[in-house]
Amino acid sequence: MKKISVIFILPDLETGGAERIVTTIANHLSRDRFEPKILLLRKQGGYLNFLKKDVEIIDINTERIRHSLKPILGEIYRRKPDIVFSGFGEVNAYLALFIKLFPRTKFIARETNVVTQHVTRKEIKFFYNFYNNYQKIIAQSDDMMHDLVDNFNIRKKKITKINNPVDFDFINEKLAHSLKPECFKYNFKNVVAIGNLSSRKGFDNLLKVFSRLKNENILLHILGDGKDREVLHQMKDFLGLKNVIFHGRHDNPYQFLKYADLFILSSRYEGFPNVLLEAGACGTYSLANNCPGGINEIIQHQVNGEVSDIENYEDFSQKIMKVLQGNYNRDAIKNSIRSRFSKDIILDKYEKLLLDLVRKT
Repeated sequence: MKKISVIFILPDLETGGAERIVTTIANHLSRDRFEPKILLLRKQGGYLNFLKKDVEIIDINTERIRHSLKPILGEIYRRKPDIVFSGFGEVNAYLALFIKLFPRTKFIARETNVVTQHVTRKEIKFFYNFYNNYQKIIAQSDDMMHDLVDNFNIRKKKITKINNPVDFDFINEKLAHSLKPECFKYNFKNVVAIGNLSSRKGFDNLLKVFSRLKNENILLHILGDGKDREVLHQMKDFLGLKNVIFHGRHDNPYQFLKYADLFILSSRYEGFPNVLLEAGACGTYSLANNCPGGINEIIQHQVNGEVSDIENYEDFSQKIMKVLQGNYNRDAIKNSIRSRFSKDIILDKYEKLLLDLVRKT
């Protein structure tokens, strides 16, 4: 049986959500049926180290997404893959216009966010007029799916909802020799938040919440980097938050998640937040802002976490206090995630989608 050739497209393999998911899919697709390749605009990023050796990397060495279309189309023309799987929102949008040039190749777009929340530039929104050219569009959550149908006139039959997978083997390997971070004080409760330091992640709201907890023995550890770093550092100093620590980007965030007393997701919107899944996979209880992006599909109330409105700063701060006084079953938290989002469950859905698409040729 001829193997199905699949080219995944990403800007790079930096340690972000889309990159993590595509790496997991490419690594674990059945090699009896599929031949995965990853086309990168730039061959760089932390996940290069975790990609299996038999996954070919196609490096087009292009800095900007808008300049990448010609080399991407050239590689598709030359290699004639069975399936092109575009895994990054802006690339998806531009590529939609050119799909009909390749009638023998099936095209899939994996959308990464609730589009109306995330895409602000009119020239990018224009390309969503051609999104129905894709044979399949993968939405990670109901919020994302409804947004595409209601606001971009995407035909519902084009969309398949597949949640993100959690690679427990990968996480457990990273945790195998992880010790409690030295910055965790034993007589303090340690709260962890992780994400890009940008407006989308809502860390400004989180700092306002913690301004109400200054006198409590609670440390907030924020992992991540981004363009709002200086603004957030200034805000921390202005609010006098001595118990808030910015750690920057970290190679092994799982050791922070494993030993945390609580994980907080403060985002204004999400796609389907991997870090919320990974906190649960580490057995850590979560408190999440009630925002679009599948939060209520992940959180099982008072099993693996709770949902609240972070912009009600006083109420959210009291929720933190209440959760930190409670006891939660770490095994039940892990099982809540494993039973619904383990990579085996999600990879089966991806393989079925890819096989069905090729069979319709």
